[in-house]
Amino acid sequence: MRDRLRHVLLIAAALTGIAVFSAFALYEKPGLGLGHFFYVSIILAALATGPAVGAGGAVIATAMFAAGVIINSDIPSSDVLTTSTGIRFVTFVTVGIVTGYFAKRNRTLLAELRLLADRDALTGLPNTRVFERAIGERLGHEQPFGLIVGCVDELASGIDADDVLRQVASRMLHSLPPGDEVARIGDDSFAVLTYAGSAGDAGKTATHLQALLAADGFAVTFGWAAYPQDGSNALSLYRAADERLYARRIIHRQTTVVALRPSASSA
Repeated sequence: MRDRLRHVLLIAAALTGIAVFSAFALYEKPGLGLGHFFYVSIILAALATGPAVGAGGAVIATAMFAAGVIINSDIPSSDVLTTSTGIRFVTFVTVGIVTGYFAKRNRTLLAELRLLADRDALTGLPNTRVFERAIGERLGHEQPFGLIVGCVDELASGIDADDVLRQVASRMLHSLPPGDEVARIGDDSFAVLTYAGSAGDAGKTATHLQALLAADGFAVTFGWAAYPQDGSNALSLYRAADERLYARRIIHRQTTVVALRPSASSA
């Protein structure tokens, strides 16, 4: 969409330049000022590109102005080599450079804002909105894939939770093969989209991630689901992954509970 708009602006700059030149060459009279409309073409070209093309458009506009003076019999050709032509050249170039500079800067700022809107501020990972869009794209392809949901276990007091989340995000990001997508979808929750032909394949990837993080001292529990085995839409896949996640959490807690010492009455 943005590239299309820039192309439209460039085409409009070229067409208006030709139109202004034609009108200037045929109808300009001393004092009429049709040459001022070259500013429109310069501004359009600068808005579509940047300061360099804006300045280039200004040079072309000045040349067209001079050519129009030569062609138009109502304007003395000697007017080409005057101070006013030099001033016109300077103003054309200034307008092209300034307009192009701010147009380019504005595009850069908008790109940065779009990036910030799609990223989690703490970890730099894609946020929930981007991840949901990615799920939609995978569902549209109708090819098997796995959804893995991970949740950081309760943090001990005195630990910098933000630092832990950043390290977990970095470890996950660098542990996944190319093509897999990872995002932060909650305060202490992450999600992964990965190739998986079945729930078993997704489970193996989840177990692998959990083991890698555990080796680095991070306790993260994962659940998983596979399309289309566990669901045909994002909601059903999330539910299946969450069910496995919480089931694994319960099992983990049960295996770490220390048995109570038998009481004297039962001895």
